[in-house]
Amino acid sequence: MTSQNSKTIAADRLSQFIAQVLGAEGMPRVDAETVGRLMIEADLLGGDGHGIFRLPRYLERLRAGGYNATPNIRIDRERGAMAVVDGDNAFGHLVMKRCADEAIKRARTHGIGWVGAHHSNHAGAAGVYAMMPMAHDMIGLYVAVGSANHMAPWGGIEMLLSTNPIAVAIPGAKRPILLDMATTVAAYGKVKLAAQRGETMPDDWMIDAEGKPVTDPAKAAGGSLLPIGGPKGYGLSLIFGLLAGTLNGAAMGRDVIDYNHDDDSVTNTGQFIVAIDVASFNELDTFKSEVDRIGDEMKSSALRPGFDSIRIPGERALATREKRIAEGIAVAAPLLEKLNALATHHGIDEL
Repeated sequence: MTSQNSKTIAADRLSQFIAQVLGAEGMPRVDAETVGRLMIEADLLGGDGHGIFRLPRYLERLRAGGYNATPNIRIDRERGAMAVVDGDNAFGHLVMKRCADEAIKRARTHGIGWVGAHHSNHAGAAGVYAMMPMAHDMIGLYVAVGSANHMAPWGGIEMLLSTNPIAVAIPGAKRPILLDMATTVAAYGKVKLAAQRGETMPDDWMIDAEGKPVTDPAKAAGGSLLPIGGPKGYGLSLIFGLLAGTLNGAAMGRDVIDYNHDDDSVTNTGQFIVAIDVASFNELDTFKSEVDRIGDEMKSSALRPGFDSIRIPGERALATREKRIAEGIAVAAPLLEKLNALATHHGIDEL
């Protein structure tokens, strides 16, 4: 295998590998398996910058004390349909799994459940968590404060905002809808992925302090990711940060810790998830049929010149998931080398 090649590996094998490594690093078995499964779910959806790619960085922080390997994740505020969870500095995957379960439970009783979190951490792909309520015929909505500030306010140069993503999952009878997007043109994980793969970036991803495009990911330090829609994306990032961070007593603005360059500080990352019980608002089958009908209207509408099809949000990600479940996930050679070094270190089978 040359450095330009990748190796395709079954999703279950990758999930098991992560669990083995995290277990060897001191995480309880059940927690390690949960994190492994949710990390690989990001890869299955095509979120390659949020899946197993993150494992080496997670381990650096875990070893330095930046994560709590044996957390006590608990509710510290609650009232009716809402709750706030103290993540106890756990892996964000564990915190958001707890928040999703709690939101789903409350939605069954109240029609809606809104659960926020503080003292969480990076949790990977947003769509993974929005899809959890959807599995229970609910609409899922997830918002997070990004784990490092890589965007300046519109018109400024100081990095005070992150990619602050949103994901919404809506069930359909035959085709669900999944919107998963950062409030920047590209998530910072894509910048890191491009650097590892030796690729250049499009000129609309990032600018330097003089407003010039940055296309070399190796020169991304100090650059500002561009917001979607100019000032509108900046506004969305700010509002999402206030709702996911400030409302929950989590970090926002200058308080956000750059987890990419800080191994041991507590990040106090904030997120929230909302579960909406469709049957509390409408007949479930009617709603699902209407979602499909409206989706069909979009897909069958007249095309603009230069386009060969219209896609529904999540169509590509969900198709990628099916394909990767069947065929496996491609792991680039540089990452595979790092992962196999971890295997050697812990005495487990290489990938």
